[in-house]
Amino acid sequence: MTIRTSNLGCSGYSILLQIFFLSGLCLGGTTEIMVRGKTQMRRIENATSRQVTFSKRRNGLLKKAFELSVLCDAEVALIIFSPRGKLFEFTSSSMQATVERYMRHARDNNRTKPTDPNLQQMESEAATLVKKIEDLEISRRKLLGEGLGSCTLQELQQIEQQLEKSVSIIRAKKTQVFIQQIEQLKEKEKALTAENEKLCEKCGTKPWKGSNEQEENVPYDESSPSPDVETELFIGLPEGRTRRILQSN
Repeated sequence: MTIRTSNLGCSGYSILLQIFFLSGLCLGGTTEIMVRGKTQMRRIENATSRQVTFSKRRNGLLKKAFELSVLCDAEVALIIFSPRGKLFEFTSSSMQATVERYMRHARDNNRTKPTDPNLQQMESEAATLVKKIEDLEISRRKLLGEGLGSCTLQELQQIEQQLEKSVSIIRAKKTQVFIQQIEQLKEKEKALTAENEKLCEKCGTKPWKGSNEQEENVPYDESSPSPDVETELFIGLPEGRTRRILQSN
């Protein structure tokens, strides 16, 4: 980059050089800018020369910041840290007030930045789902009898009605399942009976009937021995037991 100094005096040329050197050398810039005299903008390797240059450029930058605030009525805040961590600052009013103003401006810019409409919609849906999950968790805990301390009488009645309705639905479903299982067992019984008849026909035997049907078809006979059995306890030798049975007959 070549600087024309035909319309600049010695002081103007000095100011431009100070700005270029301070932005590159003192802030650790690595970009090489060629100025008049083929001077390369790079880090000064010699520590003493680097410290002297820092002091000169720092003073010049602080002076220019002061001049800018006075001539242009601008709010200027300048913060410089030396390589050793020493702080140098300049402010035209208050450093804290200027920093707070900058933070507010940065927040406002972040809010006004255009965002992806799809992202906004997803965030809204996520917030809605989180709210629904919280409500469902509260309702579940109440149905389990937990967290009822803050419930009113009307809410307790609603919970009771909901539980009664749920119990009636469960019982109806249970009855329906029982009926379906009974029908399935009947169909299975019919299939097994038909298969049994086919096997009996092949073997030339009578088909087997269920124990319930056999019991129903057997007539009652009064002479048949009673299922009740009388027992008598006898203590003694076998001869005495035989004699006692003969006496009783």
